[in-house]
Amino acid sequence: MRYDYDVVVIGGGAAGLVAATGTAALGARTALVEKSKLGGDCTWYGCIPSKSLLKSAQVFSLTKRFKEFGISAGVQNSYDPVLVMSHVRDVIKKISTHHSAAVFEKKGIKVLFETPKFLDHNTIELKGKKIYAKRFIIASGSHPMVPPIEGLKDINYLTNENVFDLEVLPKSLAVLGGGPIGMELSLAFARLGVEVSIIEMFDRLMVREDKEVADVLIDEFKAEGIKIYTGKKAVRFSKDGGMVSITLEDKDKKQSAVKAEKILVAVGRVANVQGLDLEKAGVKYSNKGVEVDATLRTSTKNIYACGDVSGPYQFSHMAEYQAVIAVGNALLPFKRKVDYSVVPWCTFTDPEVARVGLTEDEARAKYKEIKVYRSLYSGNDRAVTDLEEKGLAKVIIDKKGYILGAHIVGASAGEIIHEYVLAKASKLKIGNLSSAIHIYPTLAQVVKRSADQYYIEMMNTGWLKWLFRLMLKFLR
Repeated sequence: MRYDYDVVVIGGGAAGLVAATGTAALGARTALVEKSKLGGDCTWYGCIPSKSLLKSAQVFSLTKRFKEFGISAGVQNSYDPVLVMSHVRDVIKKISTHHSAAVFEKKGIKVLFETPKFLDHNTIELKGKKIYAKRFIIASGSHPMVPPIEGLKDINYLTNENVFDLEVLPKSLAVLGGGPIGMELSLAFARLGVEVSIIEMFDRLMVREDKEVADVLIDEFKAEGIKIYTGKKAVRFSKDGGMVSITLEDKDKKQSAVKAEKILVAVGRVANVQGLDLEKAGVKYSNKGVEVDATLRTSTKNIYACGDVSGPYQFSHMAEYQAVIAVGNALLPFKRKVDYSVVPWCTFTDPEVARVGLTEDEARAKYKEIKVYRSLYSGNDRAVTDLEEKGLAKVIIDKKGYILGAHIVGASAGEIIHEYVLAKASKLKIGNLSSAIHIYPTLAQVVKRSADQYYIEMMNTGWLKWLFRLMLKFLR
């Protein structure tokens, strides 16, 4: 068979762009197939617009705190929602230029804008034209999950794919889902004056986070005036004049109602597997996505998958990590396996919540002996100068001093967590973090102070305490 390409990458999001760049860099004849526009969900509907909106909301929130910083502006604080949303779209447009087709064509990648369908394990069809390739990398991404709740399809609900198209912000917003997307957008809209309610079927928000850390953020949300309904699931939606009425039901089947002008659905994401005719290529998949092994190879030996479509972590940084693994395994003889033992993530609320490794509850369930050390933002001098005193760093270690998990809630948590990430990935002990010199005054000192407690505790217990006292006795 004569092949048109060595590798065809399906999907132009985070995973696909990295995969196509990698295969081309290794000298493979590469085509990148995208059904819509390059950049993926993160650029157009996720990370970029949400962080832009959060920043605008944070700046507006800070204008209400002038007096706390000793500033008397004497001007009434207001904003134009049209300008805010226009700013968000301007940022999207600017960043999308980083992912234009021309950029990748210059790298020797053929960019094809069509919806692909597999005909067999070596062939896809693009609008009637057959494309033959030795290997494929599926990176088709994911889309918002919309649960089959009575009446939901009859209302003009929002998801992350259309919420940034709003020109006029609603007076009230009910958010289905207390995960990262729901939490970030809830805070942004609340700070811009929207009355926000969060509905979560689990007993608490941020169920994947360490409870102690999540509670700090939840208290802040309550202080922002955000209404929280946990342990309740939405069972019915109905129009009520210019509002939407949401019927909630708790575990005892007791019902209550919440009303809002708009509904934002943020209950998770679903892998984009439909419409590709994967079964014709022998690729196994389910509602959770394409099935892959530890090398990211699918059930068909010349086809790999990475990013949201294969999971298990639907983050852009994990998509990039997986894409690099998939490229190497698809083209090189030496196979690498994915390693999910050190997976960091961050929810970019204010304060931010970041983690890597196990939560305290997970660590206690898995290990007989652990130690937990904390450092409060209120004890950090830079946090005090910046009026960012709410938060803490928390590190969990095993009996030998190796990091099992680390969690930060506070300003710049998403930046600071990387010190713990590097230490855990490099199999360093907590003592290494304590012995490293940290610049003063920085927020990053919360990492050092949490690690310092390990030595403080060690010097005040057991034989070391006795030894130090003996040494001091002879020095006097």
